[in-house]
Amino acid sequence: MYLENSKIIVVKIGSSLLIDDNKKIRNKWLSEFAKDIKELIKKNRKVIIVSSGAIAMGCKKLNINKKNLKIDKSQAVASIGQIELMNLFSGTFSKLKINISQILLTLEDTEQRRRALNAKRTFDNLFELGFIPIVNENDTTATTEIKYGDNDRLASRVAQISRADTLILLSDVNGLYTQNPKIFKNAELINEIKNIDKNIERIATKSIGDLGTGGMKTKIDAAKICQLSGCKMVIANGLLNRPIKKMIEENNCTWFLPKVSKLDARKKWIISSVSPKGALIIDDGARQALTNGKSLLAAGVKKVTGNFKKGDHIKVLDKNNNECARGLSSFSSDEIERIKGYHSREIEKILGYVAKSEVIHKDDIVEI
Repeated sequence: MYLENSKIIVVKIGSSLLIDDNKKIRNKWLSEFAKDIKELIKKNRKVIIVSSGAIAMGCKKLNINKKNLKIDKSQAVASIGQIELMNLFSGTFSKLKINISQILLTLEDTEQRRRALNAKRTFDNLFELGFIPIVNENDTTATTEIKYGDNDRLASRVAQISRADTLILLSDVNGLYTQNPKIFKNAELINEIKNIDKNIERIATKSIGDLGTGGMKTKIDAAKICQLSGCKMVIANGLLNRPIKKMIEENNCTWFLPKVSKLDARKKWIISSVSPKGALIIDDGARQALTNGKSLLAAGVKKVTGNFKKGDHIKVLDKNNNECARGLSSFSSDEIERIKGYHSREIEKILGYVAKSEVIHKDDIVEI
């Protein structure tokens, strides 16, 4: 089973799983879903939940129809619904002693490297604190031009940022079929897809519900992102009680397998920057540390060139000015100028605030 070796798992649930066709909250389903999450936690899995439902919950609270909402009104409705949504999660998950937090993201948060790096750090810190991040698209500020419009693609970006091993998209069907199963009774479930070709895209029928805005097409788009990020993705039936448990036991779902490993995808992204914003010259000790797979610390930095911000791509040069690595800086050029040559424990005193101990974290650096 592909889930066995997954350390970080992103689970996406849509509005239709939380609220039924009669606009009633599916409390029983959410309680059973929480048991699935508890089981993953017991197995030392790190879990992120991407949830739709803020606007749907707001509509329920106000007793209005989502179809008639304009974008500016939907932002206000989402603001009302966010509290309802998180209260629902908090009330349900607390019964199983599952700690949750909320993260609101927009398209720009995942597309801009600095913001994406900040989101990654937040996920890591929440994992260390023993909390499950629940991610929602920030419908209160998103506009037609920048909003995802569906949480399938948002979930794939979250999986990419968090370097998840697996993305689980819980849907209203078992997976991708050769034909639309709601129309054709002889439709067959496709269990495994390695290559998304024109035929796969053709049979990805679009099915939009009253409460959700996604369809099979958006799930295929999400799968493409995952495949290029070294992340497995699965579409499974979320309408069942204990949906993840059923998926594991029965494997009645569709798996999309990655084209590259997570490491290769990460390296390709870092190394492909056409215009690094600056460079660091390091000493022999730091150069050896990089070879041994360690992070770059301030003590090993001899010189800073260029003007860059936290999260920017930068070059790493040895003492002979030969490029030996590239990475994503945890500090701005001004900050590194102040802390270079100093021990990590002195950084907070020098800068006057708590910061990361690594100038470039080992996960964000690639040797050349």
